[in-house]
Amino acid sequence: MEDLSIQPHHKALSLNWNETWVQLLVAVVLAMIAGYLDGYGLLFLKTYVSFMSGNTTSTGVKLGQYELLAAIPTAIAIVSFVSGSFLGNLLAQSGVRQAHRILFGLIAVALAVVAFLDLATVPNVNFEILLLALAMGMTNPALSKIGAESVSLTFVTGTLSRIGGHLASAVGSKFSKDQKADSFLLRAGIEASIWIGFLSGAILSGIAGANFQSWALLPPCVIMLSLGLFSDRPE
Repeated sequence: MEDLSIQPHHKALSLNWNETWVQLLVAVVLAMIAGYLDGYGLLFLKTYVSFMSGNTTSTGVKLGQYELLAAIPTAIAIVSFVSGSFLGNLLAQSGVRQAHRILFGLIAVALAVVAFLDLATVPNVNFEILLLALAMGMTNPALSKIGAESVSLTFVTGTLSRIGGHLASAVGSKFSKDQKADSFLLRAGIEASIWIGFLSGAILSGIAGANFQSWALLPPCVIMLSLGLFSDRPE
């Protein structure tokens, strides 16, 4: 992906604004899908599919209480997420043209399989956790940066930490009369947009789960398929 570096002073982004805002829009959409799927996993599978900190804590507590069978779903999610991250990064670094489209397509296929199992009323909880966590692991490598700002799309602890860090840097720059303050505020805004997207997705999952559980995975599947078919960026 071509580097759109964030610069100080009033001109915060180099190259053209359109390309940068398209990247941000796609990142927010992906974060929304991640929040949506994490909410879906929590509601119907009792396991997070993108929040691996929570799954790690849960797995450890259950193992500490000798509840080995109860630890299996969260352990599957962790292993699957790491596997998805490995595969996604391997593909993104392979030099294959339009690798991001392939990743979006693979994620759409995983979601479609889970949606089909739900519609066919033959759910398999552990298998669904495996596929959804694998899909979430592949999501971050599909878009890891907006300009020079590294972003996390499927978990928000790092996002919130970076918001606080950028705001602190902006305040420090103001005190020292350093003209980089606008750049730090822009970075904080990017991260905040992604956090809002994730939160919005979780809210939508609650609404969907309460009203149309059987069809809940179709919207994110359609969006991922559309990104796979139509998204574009410089290679």
